[in-house]
Amino acid sequence: MAFLRAAMFGLVGLAGVMAGATPSTAADYPSRPVRWLIGFAPGGPVDIVARIMSQWLSEHFGQQFVVENRAGSGGNIAAATAINAPPDGYTLLFVGPNNAISTSLYKHLSYDFIRDTAPVASIMQLTNMLVVSNAMPVKSVQELIDYCKTNPDKVSYASSGYGTSVHMSAELFKAMTGINMVHVPYRGSALAFPDIMSNKVQLIFDNLPTALVQSRGGNVRALGVTSPQRWPGLPDVPAIAETVPGFESVGFYGISAPKGTPPEIVEILNQAVGEALKDPKLVARLTEIGGIPKPMTPAQFGQLIADETEKWRKVVKFAGVSVD
Repeated sequence: MAFLRAAMFGLVGLAGVMAGATPSTAADYPSRPVRWLIGFAPGGPVDIVARIMSQWLSEHFGQQFVVENRAGSGGNIAAATAINAPPDGYTLLFVGPNNAISTSLYKHLSYDFIRDTAPVASIMQLTNMLVVSNAMPVKSVQELIDYCKTNPDKVSYASSGYGTSVHMSAELFKAMTGINMVHVPYRGSALAFPDIMSNKVQLIFDNLPTALVQSRGGNVRALGVTSPQRWPGLPDVPAIAETVPGFESVGFYGISAPKGTPPEIVEILNQAVGEALKDPKLVARLTEIGGIPKPMTPAQFGQLIADETEKWRKVVKFAGVSVD
């Protein structure tokens, strides 16, 4: 009996030590570099936003937030890697529309994104922009639709991978206009632009940062944005919805962590991102690439991910696309 009482006392003591470990760990967080997994190639829009934010977080915490690109499978490789990492706050995932889309587009995922991740913080909202090769004889959304109808199967569109908002924006456009285009996926949109500029591929519905740089540089021609109204800062670029009523594809970007990450660490990160989105210099950099800062609590961000997942489930079904 004495042995049993001693063992029970030891278990109670161990539980107390473990319960006290989280606040101590959280108080010291981060005590070493944090890796931030990005599901796309360097140089693309997602990568640009992540590097802007990681620089701010590194300076804020005095520890490096290291961007690690794990391109492929529409961001699913990065997501699976993050989900399978220890839930200690030292592995984070850059979250975007691709994560909400993949839930219904991919039929055999090894994880359930909502179940297996902890929402941390929302960073910003961003539209996509439809740009075409300068060799294409079209200067408006309506002219593109007409061209595709009179030249069936002769127009191809690039994407940054299956399941990205870049991919699904084009599929939604196809479904809502009745046109046909051939999908050519790349491991990141930055890799697609040389082929668009040479007219090997005719167009892309890319995230605004990269598309804006390319269009302003005269490398491609901008036809429209995927937001329901014209995007702030681009009053001369029409919304596609002005030609195709009801068309909308606006991206969200933020941070998630593996399920089980201590809530204290989640809150530390959320507050830091909130502070970052009040920094005029950082906000100016996000605005410069077309982003609109959107700070949220972890619960609000989790609800946004759930809402976007349901929205894109309907779009995937409507467009009739899937990846097995």
